Amino acid sequence: MTQFIVVQVGQCGNQIGCRFWEYALREHTLLKDTARDNSALWNFFRPAPPERLRARAVMIDMEEGVINSALRTPLGRIFSSHQMVTDVSGSGNNWAVGFHEYGSKYRDSITEKIRKEAEMCDCLQGFFLLHSLGGGTGSGLGSAVLEMLKDEFPCVFRFVASVIPSATDDVVTSPYNTVLAFQKIAEFADCSCPIENQALISICNRLQKAQRSTAAATRSTSVLGQEKQPFDQMNSIVAHLLLNLTSSSRFSGSLNVDLNELCTSLVPYPKLHFL
Repeated sequence: MTQFIVVQVGQCGNQIGCRFWEYALREHTLLKDTARDNSALWNFFRPAPPERLRARAVMIDMEEGVINSALRTPLGRIFSSHQMVTDVSGSGNNWAVGFHEYGSKYRDSITEKIRKEAEMCDCLQGFFLLHSLGGGTGSGLGSAVLEMLKDEFPCVFRFVASVIPSATDDVVTSPYNTVLAFQKIAEFADCSCPIENQALISICNRLQKAQRSTAAATRSTSVLGQEKQPFDQMNSIVAHLLLNLTSSSRFSGSLNVDLNELCTSLVPYPKLHFL
């Protein structure tokens, strides 16, 4: 049995990560019969008494807002303070601040927390790095974390899910942050799944249009009342993408394809690993 550790960096990375864990827990609650207990559950979770589950995750952000909000929800019970690295000042949407300043300042702390999570794995197969490329923490510190994973765990698979800002992003420095982060991703990641913000917005618009059509056809306002906020819905789409991608690792099956096998089939050359 192999395990994965999810490394969530920045505001976007932690929001997507928390949504991923929320949906993963919902999926696994369907396994109520203990006789059918799924051993693959422990690929992304670990037992931690008195709680039944603890996420195999490390949460990193240079602002405390998103992580503190997650801890105040019922989902916060699957996380521990030993899995978190936070600051209060942020990176100011500057890749250099995240990479050079915070990357150097928190490298030892981040390495130690990831090492402790790795020690609780029987057979660590890979890391999932979740971040965005538009801000300073996700792009800069995320790049530093990815480079650190390559240095400290050179034989462990590294999968990166990166949210790319749209062309109309209101952060002036986001194009520079994206270019600088992509260079590190191309060099240090084994497989990368770029997710464009504009594509997510288009999907959300189509879903909302379909919901309005359904509500109009049934003459009901209940569907319209349940619409999610744009960013909330976008995070849900990315979380479902990750759920589908990791389902073969989280659930047992005779025809399941290992994530390493999937990327081996789709990555022709080491640096052409963008799915």
